[in-house]
Amino acid sequence: MNQGGRGMLLGGVPGVPGVPAARVVVLGGGIVGTNAARMAMGLEASVTVVDKSLPRLYDLDLQFGPMLNTIFATVDSIEEQVLNADLVIGAVLVPGAAAPRLVTRDMVSAMKRGSVMVDVSIDQGGCFETSKPTSHAKPTYVVDEVVHYCVTNMPGALARTSTQGLNNATLPFVPALASAGYEQALKDDPDLLNGLNVCKGAVTYEAVAASHNLDHVDPLTALAQ
Repeated sequence: MNQGGRGMLLGGVPGVPGVPAARVVVLGGGIVGTNAARMAMGLEASVTVVDKSLPRLYDLDLQFGPMLNTIFATVDSIEEQVLNADLVIGAVLVPGAAAPRLVTRDMVSAMKRGSVMVDVSIDQGGCFETSKPTSHAKPTYVVDEVVHYCVTNMPGALARTSTQGLNNATLPFVPALASAGYEQALKDDPDLLNGLNVCKGAVTYEAVAASHNLDHVDPLTALAQ
């Protein structure tokens, strides 16, 4: 509570009647959102995931069953869930593009006092209208009595684990680049090609080009120049 929160234990007090679990709302059902929901459910919170993909919501229903509440994302459903939440986690990702602003300033003003908002999308601009980048040294600030946590590079708080994870995910590409050269390696591996953003002065990632109002060039066309 000394940080401005509500002083709630996410899981309430199991076995003691009348002490409700916190309501956790996760915006986005991707990797980050799914793991955030899993952690919150592990702490016995009441968890809802909001996403615009029906297949993704179906997958989450199959994975977690009645432990997790899933809601299709509309303007009205997002507002309803956010206003009733004790903790909102923004985990919306549009690869290569700015995150959409899903929570408006008016919604924040109408939230419960002491509610907490965690914007994991802050590295791509944030999905809350009231978000602004913070640091590990000074992670939170308060808007309309709602606590915001908007630390950029959140994995940096766990440097060893995040570095090991990044290394293990990217290391397989290194031998291919070293042995075949970048042009051939990109042509041989569609996953590596999908990660190409700029090549020979051309923007080859469509979302990046759209975000900066630049022309988009197909990556194979750029490689052939």
